[in-house]
Amino acid sequence: MSCLTLEENIRASAVCKRWYSVAIATRVVNQTPWIMFFPKVGDTYEFYDPLQRETYCIDLPELCGSRVCSTIDGWLLLYRPRTHRVFFFNPFTRESIKLPRYEMSYQIVSVSAAPTSASCIVFTIKHISPTVVAISTCHAGATEWTTVNHQNRLPFVSSIWNKLVYCNGLFYCLSLTGWLGVFDPDDRSWDVLSIHPPKCPENFFTKNWWKGKFMLEHQGELFVIYTCSTENPIVFKLDRNKLVWEEMKTLDGMTIFASFLSSHGRNDLPGIMRNNVFFSKVRFYGKRCISYSLDDCRYYPRKQYHDWGEQDPFESIWIVPPQNFSAFS
Repeated sequence: MSCLTLEENIRASAVCKRWYSVAIATRVVNQTPWIMFFPKVGDTYEFYDPLQRETYCIDLPELCGSRVCSTIDGWLLLYRPRTHRVFFFNPFTRESIKLPRYEMSYQIVSVSAAPTSASCIVFTIKHISPTVVAISTCHAGATEWTTVNHQNRLPFVSSIWNKLVYCNGLFYCLSLTGWLGVFDPDDRSWDVLSIHPPKCPENFFTKNWWKGKFMLEHQGELFVIYTCSTENPIVFKLDRNKLVWEEMKTLDGMTIFASFLSSHGRNDLPGIMRNNVFFSKVRFYGKRCISYSLDDCRYYPRKQYHDWGEQDPFESIWIVPPQNFSAFS
């Protein structure tokens, strides 16, 4: 019974008393990521659990002077602009792993695996010109970063508003204007794919249209979310066979947790959370996370839409706590 999905487990529990006891004992509800908020002043950090609607606070002086770049398996990747220090930090265990110094400015970063894994690769891309990008990579234990300039087959505008994800052994980068580049870390090759940007309604192309978008990998698939102020978000999935972005009317039970620097997908969450996109913004004095329901075609709480293009990309991020982690001691 431990191999059953949450929905199958619930059905099985209704068969008889014996099955009920076994189902309850083996039932696993995926833990949601938490939102981690980065204060403008001080060392006190807030973590919001959207499942329990609880907020936890903890002092993390180790992060003083640093800026968050990405998260992976409960680890933060951080950068200290003053010293060019790049390092991993786990706020749940307070472990730290240093990387070689690197002048990162405001580049976006992606990580392939936790820094404790031999397959951990840190990837970042920098705009040189419309036809050239500089790609830098590093891994835990390395003594220096590797940087190589690559020619773009198609115009590719790289900026702080890029979206980076690691999927099936490749790093994907969604450009400012919606073109998709791909980097293979094995042979260090780079290419801009002939896939037209997602098709959005004309009213999406406002002053911040290039900012309010998110990208994630889930079970080997790529998803992009476009938002525009008071308009409903649009979710696209990459069709690898047709090489097109297809608009999704349903997430088929998946839940998306979207933030600028790190987005996640989950299955087998409680029914009320399914087919929703949860954003890294909390309303009503820390009690409700802003979400959008694809079933109901509306934001929750009602009229709590937000211009995501106006949000500081470094103020919050989704991070995955350890399994069965209750709260900070």
